[in-house]
Amino acid sequence: MTGGGLSLLHVQYLAFGALWTVCLSLIAFVGGGLAGGVIALCRISPNRFVRWAAIAWIQVIQGTPLLVVLFVCYFGLSIAGLELPALVAAGIAMVVYVSAYLGEIWRGCIEAVPRTQWEAAECLAMSRTQRMRLVILPQAVRIATPPTVGFMVQIVKNTSLASIVGFVELVRTGQMINNSIFQPFQVYLLIAAFYFALCYPLSVWSRKLEQRLHLGKT
Repeated sequence: MTGGGLSLLHVQYLAFGALWTVCLSLIAFVGGGLAGGVIALCRISPNRFVRWAAIAWIQVIQGTPLLVVLFVCYFGLSIAGLELPALVAAGIAMVVYVSAYLGEIWRGCIEAVPRTQWEAAECLAMSRTQRMRLVILPQAVRIATPPTVGFMVQIVKNTSLASIVGFVELVRTGQMINNSIFQPFQVYLLIAAFYFALCYPLSVWSRKLEQRLHLGKT
């Protein structure tokens, strides 16, 4: 893959990188979603120490650039004697990053459920667990779907930073191709096209969900 201009082989290699971008995005979303769900519930916990711990986690992670989180997970853990492959380190960093943001998004959606719903469930003598499982969370999921889908766009785009630690995703494959053919305009324009193809459908889906939610309220 050296010399000459941009070829079909290069496009195929970029598609391979895009596949790994999707894989890392899924790891980040699934892992971060599970952790974010726990954080969201901790944020509304009646135990103040649990709430404070969740708030501290969110503030620290949201106040730290993702690049720094990646460096800590890849280089920091290796200094501590834990050598991790680039995929594992990038996956951990993305899960940590996503958990803080989804946790706060979902906390807001849970609290956006009308207070009358909380009170009605309490009048039915439901326990806190029953209220959350049967009344509050089903409504919160509906509210949370549009912003969650919208945040998935940010997850896909932020995976580009994983190239810093040597993970071969879309941007990293583009860098490798450019180092061999020295045509940065064409290469990065094609990378942008791949990102657009990945992100635009999610953006459209998010807008449609928001419109549907808005119409459902009227």
